[in-house]
Amino acid sequence: MLSLPIHRATRFVLVRPHYPENVGAAARALKTMGFTKLTLVKPGRLAGPEHEMARKMAVKSLDVLENAERAESLALAVAGVDHVFMTSSHRGISGVLVPRDAALRAVELAAANRSLAIVLGNEKTGLDAGDFELGHSVIRIPMAADQPSINLAQAVQLLAYELFLAALALRSGHA
Repeated sequence: MLSLPIHRATRFVLVRPHYPENVGAAARALKTMGFTKLTLVKPGRLAGPEHEMARKMAVKSLDVLENAERAESLALAVAGVDHVFMTSSHRGISGVLVPRDAALRAVELAAANRSLAIVLGNEKTGLDAGDFELGHSVIRIPMAADQPSINLAQAVQLLAYELFLAALALRSGHA
């Protein structure tokens, strides 16, 4: 598997995930883009890596799923991380980055040996207002429709993809 500085530097953190299918699909999404670090903060009763549906959705990514760390709080999950990117579907937040710009910033930080966390909230409610106090940047995936957000695993895939593309561009000198 291709390993780039962004892969070593980045941890994806799912806060209070509810559905086991999303946890498994997130593990698969990460692995397809070369990422292996997944942390679950207070997963719902069914959303653990051991759930049958999580395992079913983690096609060829059971290693990522089984090695997912658990944390009792977001503060513990991001303790010691140099730069924390929070995600939000809410409009009207100032200073929000689109995924491509966030990926460019993340790749620069990884190249400088900084550790990173990409934090995504619960499928139903997203992140709590207090969670944002632990972040340094906010990412919002633009939407054309009135639908305010996309599926959690789809958001993980999109963000991992943008990070991977930005890292490849930097490596080839096209960043």
